Amino acid sequence: MFDRFGTDDDGDYESARERMAQTVASHVDDDRVVAALESVPRHAFVPSDRRASAYDDRPLPIGDGQTISAPHMVAIMADRLPLEASDRVLEIGTGCGYHAAVTAELVGPENVYSVEYSEDLAERARETLAEIDYGDVSVRVGDGRDGWDEHAPYDAAYATCAAAEFPDPVVEQVRPVGELLAPIGTGRQTLVKATKRADGTLERSDHGGVRFVQMRG
Repeated sequence: MFDRFGTDDDGDYESARERMAQTVASHVDDDRVVAALESVPRHAFVPSDRRASAYDDRPLPIGDGQTISAPHMVAIMADRLPLEASDRVLEIGTGCGYHAAVTAELVGPENVYSVEYSEDLAERARETLAEIDYGDVSVRVGDGRDGWDEHAPYDAAYATCAAAEFPDPVVEQVRPVGELLAPIGTGRQTLVKATKRADGTLERSDHGGVRFVQMRG
């Protein structure tokens, strides 16, 4: 059993987590993001045979052909979205649940709604999130392109997997003046942030080249 301070029966990861958070701090402007990375035990979300590398700043495989993103990328994405406490957030691509937990530190677990294509990954993410006190994060199995209409409108939505474009249902589920963030591109990918205008169109800005697994479905 893990606790919020990042310890388990195999040893103490707290110092490694603090070093990792400080290493990625140069990538972000919001100190709350650094504090969130210091709070979330990344080792809880990686397979047991990968825990020695849990606080390296690189992606790691989590099974089913998917990865947990590098900490600096999670930090950059959390920093690019202007999230405030109690904002309702839609995540496309739960994966192991790590990014959802970081988002939960910023807005509250009860305000995070995540969609995962893989039933196995979704179940494991739910279990891990519950074990480390993020059990109020909502996870459902489904095609991320459909979003999660039941809990709309969202103040923000982001994807942890690449798509050719922001899916129309996800855009529709974000409130006017809400924000979207996703890696866009099927070959070469760019991290794209968009603000939804009152007429439903998007004002976009690019935030550098990235490399993510493709959205499934």
